[in-house]
Formats: sequence, C-alpha cells, structure tokens
Amino acid sequence: MSRFDEVIDRVGTHAMKWDMMEARYDVSPEDGLAMWVADMDFRAPDCISQALQGMVDHGVYGYFGDDRAYLDAVRWWAEERHGWQVEPEWIFSTHGLVNGISMCLQAYTDPGDSVVLFTPVYHAFARVIRAAGRKVVECPLVLEDGRYVMDLDEYDTLMTGAEKMVILCSPHNPGGRVWSRSELQAVAGFAERHDLLLVSDEIHNDLVMPGYTHVPMAVAAPDILDRLVMMSATTKTFNIAGAHIGNVIVPDEALRARFGKAMSAMGISPNSFGLVMATAACSPEGAAWVDELVQYLDGNRRLFDEGINAIPGVQSMPMEATYLGWVDFAGTGMTREEFTRRVEREAKIAVNHGPTFGYGGERYLRFNFATPRARVAEAVARMQAAFSDLQ
Repeated sequence: MSRFDEVIDRVGTHAMKWDMMEARYDVSPEDGLAMWVADMDFRAPDCISQALQGMVDHGVYGYFGDDRAYLDAVRWWAEERHGWQVEPEWIFSTHGLVNGISMCLQAYTDPGDSVVLFTPVYHAFARVIRAAGRKVVECPLVLEDGRYVMDLDEYDTLMTGAEKMVILCSPHNPGGRVWSRSELQAVAGFAERHDLLLVSDEIHNDLVMPGYTHVPMAVAAPDILDRLVMMSATTKTFNIAGAHIGNVIVPDEALRARFGKAMSAMGISPNSFGLVMATAACSPEGAAWVDELVQYLDGNRRLFDEGINAIPGVQSMPMEATYLGWVDFAGTGMTREEFTRRVEREAKIAVNHGPTFGYGGERYLRFNFATPRARVAEAVARMQAAFSDLQ
C-alpha cells in the first residue's frame, strides 16, 4: 500500500479542513468529505517528524538563533529542484506567504494604490489587498482550448497609472496552469511597460504533474530583478501549512532594504518550529518523498478528471500543477445555487466556491484531491449520483 493511501482521521484535531467544514458549508464531517482548504490529508515525511521529535526530546523551546542551516537548505532546494541560484542574504522568512504578500503591500505600496491580479486567482490575494486599503484591478484570464491564458494586450488597455504592483500566481491556483517561459517573459514585459513591482507567488512550484516543468520567474526573466520579488515555501509541498513559514526572496538590494524596513517595523521573526521543519524538508529525503507524492497526486488527478468529466455538462480543467481541481458546471445549464446545492447537500462534499477567486469564477467549484485515493473514488461516485439525472 502506498504511504499516501492511509486514511487518517483528522476530525477533532483542530484541522480547519475537517473541523470547520460544517460551520462554513453545512457539511458534517461525520458523513461528508472535506475537499476545500488547500492542505493534504497525508502525513508529512519522516525527516520532518524526526526533526520535531528531536526538539521535543531536547525540551527547551527558546529563541531561535543562527539560521544558516535553514538558508542553506532553501538555497539547495532552489538550485537542486528548480535550477535557480539564490544568495542567503536575499531570503526573508515570513509567517507564510499570505503574510509575505501583506508585507509586500506595506513595503512597496501606499493606501489607495492599485494592485493587479490575473483572475480568477487565489482568494487571499484580494482579501489582504483590500484589507490594507489598496484597490484590486482584475485582469480576466481567457479560456483557450479549455485552459487559461493571459491576454496582455487587453490588460494594457486596463491600466490607468494608479497601479503599483502585479501579483502572479505561478503555478496558477485555481486553474493549475504551469506558465511557460515565454508567458512569464510576457508578464515581465507587462510589469516593465507599466512600471509595476512584480510579486511572483510560487508556493505550488514543487507540485507539478509529470510532463511539465516549473520555471521560476527569476530564471525566466533575469533582466527585471530590480522590480521582482519572489515567494516560495515548504508548506504546500510538504503539508506543513500549520508551521506558517514562507520565504520572500528579494534579489535587488534597494528592494531588499525596503522590505527589511517593513519587517523591522512590524517586529516579525519566524518561529523555531517552522524553521526546523522547513530545514529538514529541503533535503534529499524530502525530495524523494515529494517525487512519490507527485506520482500519487497524478493518479488521483486522472481518477478525478475521468469521473467528473463523465458527468454531462461538467468539465474539470486539465491540471498541470497543484492538487486543486477547477470544475466548470456551466454546461449543466444550472444556476450556481443549484449545482452548489447538489455538491454540498446531495454529494455532501465541502468545496471552495468559485466567485471567491474573483471575476471568471462564477461557474466553478474548486475540489482538493490531495487525499487518499479511496476518498477520491468516493467523491467521484457521490458526484455522479448527485447529477445522475443528466446521464
């Protein structure tokens, strides 16, 4: 049996994905399936658990000092897995990448400034932009042959001069796109034309399906490092989101100084548990685990897509990365309320609602299939039953 086939009961463990599904979606964990929050139902690799056990055995949980091992691990991973050479002084550790986005807003924009998003996109971006008193400018992604592409010529016409930053999700959540090198270079050109700081959130960079390759923006467009902020993390890759640890990587010295000043003003420093977990993860042992994980997720993806696409009028977007299925219900002819009701009330599956991802998400639901394969099969069976009148 694959290590990922083990069904682990997370109910009652303060797991947002399972313990909050009833409050959020009225789907009980007793007979429902949690397929919303983007964490996995798999145990983290042994190298992480062993590192934490070492901390527990020591028993003293004081202030963390000397982060050289952590920085070396991050640098090793970037070069070994993505062909990207990072210097240790470029790396800032934040409390996850949503916090990293928030810090970028504080460091590089002012209240009232506009921030560009390619929508639909990860819902937390718009949330923190608006909470910071900035404005969201949505540039709608375009469907081409069933997958998202960017229409940068059209986006040029939407710019007013009030925009100061553009945030790219690479690979894309929720559409699962792995942007090509030429697409990344086109986004870099867009940022240059409109004098925008480009923040590239690459948290899903390790969860890429076989046959696809993620290219870091810093590698694709090295000529724009003076306006580029990179973001990476171990949290999605290794299922350690609760560690709240992320990397904001700033190659340009002037931009680094501005980010460092904002962090100092907020008094932010990472917690020792997150640093220890991430250091252990970015290792040969962690790499071997990720390779197995991606193969397993690819199997789940194929099972999910085959079953969902067998329902007339329902289409799962072809997945190139992540473990998040983006499912289009427009072909059913149903209202959003109706197809959502069938998924939540009849299939008893808690999923993310498409409109929270911005313009273009109205006809979609997002399904998290990073769970044991038996649960994916169960979800597919429930969906087919809930829409059986279409077949």
